[in-house]
Amino acid sequence: MSEPNHAGNIIVNLASLPDFLRKPILKKRMDEFFTLSAPDRIEIINNALAAGPTIPFPNFAKLFGTWLEILAGIDEEKRSGMFSAYLTEIVTNPQKLVLFNLDGILEIFNGLEKPKKDAISNSIRRILAGLTDEQRRRLDLIIPQSAKAALGI
Repeated sequence: MSEPNHAGNIIVNLASLPDFLRKPILKKRMDEFFTLSAPDRIEIINNALAAGPTIPFPNFAKLFGTWLEILAGIDEEKRSGMFSAYLTEIVTNPQKLVLFNLDGILEIFNGLEKPKKDAISNSIRRILAGLTDEQRRRLDLIIPQSAKAALGI
């Protein structure tokens, strides 16, 4: 990567913050995400996917859990937009997901309260229903069976 990963650096720093600081900062950054152009959103997603595996998992787990909680609490359109953007990048570049601790990520998801899990699962199922057969096939190859069962897909 020839350009500095500013979004990735922010993500690494956010991961090490205590909850009372991390949540409002992450919420503000996520609100800003929805005001960006499509190319800027893609760049941020790619930077986040590159930075995630470099964060020690205990810090990543706190950050990811906060991200999921915020997403579960926003409106469906924004939540679906965020997940759709990430899934599009993952379908295009499945190798980006390989470096993540997917079992750990699933454990974080499973630790959410049921209404939050349901909101996220419903959004992801709606997005998956709109994918092409080839996109679904590619995701099917990289998503662990345990994650598919937890999401109801």
